[in-house]
Amino acid sequence: MPIDPFRLDNQLALVTGGGTGLGLAMCRSLVRAGARVVITGRREELLKQACSELGDHAAYIQHDVTDLPSIPALVEQVESRYGALDILINNAGVNKKGLAVETRDADLQLIIQTHLFGSYALSRECGRRMIPRRRGSILMIVSMTALFGVPQVSAYGAAKSALVGLTRLLAVEFSPAGVRVNALAPGWIDTAISRNAFEGDPARKQRVLSRTPMNRIGEPDDVGDAAVFLCSSAAKFITGIVLPVDGGVSIGF
Repeated sequence: MPIDPFRLDNQLALVTGGGTGLGLAMCRSLVRAGARVVITGRREELLKQACSELGDHAAYIQHDVTDLPSIPALVEQVESRYGALDILINNAGVNKKGLAVETRDADLQLIIQTHLFGSYALSRECGRRMIPRRRGSILMIVSMTALFGVPQVSAYGAAKSALVGLTRLLAVEFSPAGVRVNALAPGWIDTAISRNAFEGDPARKQRVLSRTPMNRIGEPDDVGDAAVFLCSSAAKFITGIVLPVDGGVSIGF
């Protein structure tokens, strides 16, 4: 039988922030597609719970992506324990809701450090290993805030917008060596964060639905399955793109 291009059998993925939310959803989809996953995050208990759910194809390493000097050692630890990395998903993130004029420098610094500096450093270290092997896929997780203006998340949106630029810039450097770099931009997805945002604010949820042509909130697997596609050989001629997974929000009126 011909090989299924949507499968990830025998591939190894590193997923930052893989213990909860969309990170965990992407890990579920990766494992279903045959990949092994190594997840990182700051809270060990959540990582343990995630690996228990994911099964034998998952392992974890407690790590904070804002600790930039430790990133080369992290990548070395992953590859020495589990083998050569095929996939990197830069998913770890933080946010602090508030008006721009009320955003503190410390909050801005943490958000930029987590999203941009952490993703850059990890992509650089993985790229150094993937490029000589002439294979690999790097995926940035961005958001709707990188595609259009969203109030009260200016620091988060600035970080995600920078990741869109980084996706394109790394793609032109890495792709000649067979290492693809893409981004996913989730819309409003049914996670604990979005449920908390909508709780007690039906007008906010209705506003989101009113500009979503598919007229529903997305499921975590919608993002997970899109991640599998972009990391698989089914997308072998796709690099440097930002794929919205948003039910049409980014093109709706």
